[in-house]
Amino acid sequence: MKTIVSTFEMQKFSEQARLREKTVGLVPTMGYLHKGHLSLIGKAKRSCDVVITSIFVNPAQFAPDEDFARYPRDIERDTQLCKSAGSTVLFVPHENEMYPEGYSTYIAVERLSSILEGKFRPTHFRGVATVVAKLFSLTKPHKAFFGQKDAQQCVVVRKMVKDLNLGVEVVTAPIVREKDGLAMSSRNVYLSAEERSEALILHASLRRAQEMADHGERNAAVIAGEVRHMIDTKPSAKIDYVALVDAESLADIDSLERGIPVLVALAVRFGSTRLIDNTVIKIR
Repeated sequence: MKTIVSTFEMQKFSEQARLREKTVGLVPTMGYLHKGHLSLIGKAKRSCDVVITSIFVNPAQFAPDEDFARYPRDIERDTQLCKSAGSTVLFVPHENEMYPEGYSTYIAVERLSSILEGKFRPTHFRGVATVVAKLFSLTKPHKAFFGQKDAQQCVVVRKMVKDLNLGVEVVTAPIVREKDGLAMSSRNVYLSAEERSEALILHASLRRAQEMADHGERNAAVIAGEVRHMIDTKPSAKIDYVALVDAESLADIDSLERGIPVLVALAVRFGSTRLIDNTVIKIR
């Protein structure tokens, strides 16, 4: 595995790979890798000749009161994990190359960036869209691999790719969970033992939403209400949102309909740690 830190060298490497008619895959991450990230690398390896894993804790997607400074980092561990998972290149750009002095160009995906996560983190998706576009420019991938846990991010990136004719296939991989159901996240390390135990309610409530739909419940508000009720039983839990939306457009829905995938998305704080999770319900 080759490690690249220079943006110029990264572009040159990818250009040469494309000239050799190699299929280039990108797995963008902020590091502190877990099995969810490694599953994306594995998925990329199965369909691409060259797999680039990027590690960059992107300051543009953090608000001033969020956890940018304390976001977990361990580049030595991450390097070994990337190598063992089969990455061809580990790209670790410097912040001053990604955002040089005087930087002032940002990408905003309208509407999709202002709902759900965007309502609570107003500048988040502007930062996400900007850094992903820059990574696409630097790594020149044919395919980019994202996890379903960040469902709204996947929708935002797909819209950006379509609107800007970027020519990248956005591939989404399923959520990877711990054995007890907690969705894997780099932020899970923030949880106390009690908070982590209570956080299991997230997956349980999503399973309950699926069960309700399986048993014929079609009213989105009723399902959302039951999910909220379950989460509210945990003392440390504070709900930011529970929403049922069209899985492709993220538009609000009143009822579940056959053939239309519905995203059940939630964001909940346990103490000072904010977790997101989701599931997609399909009525057949």
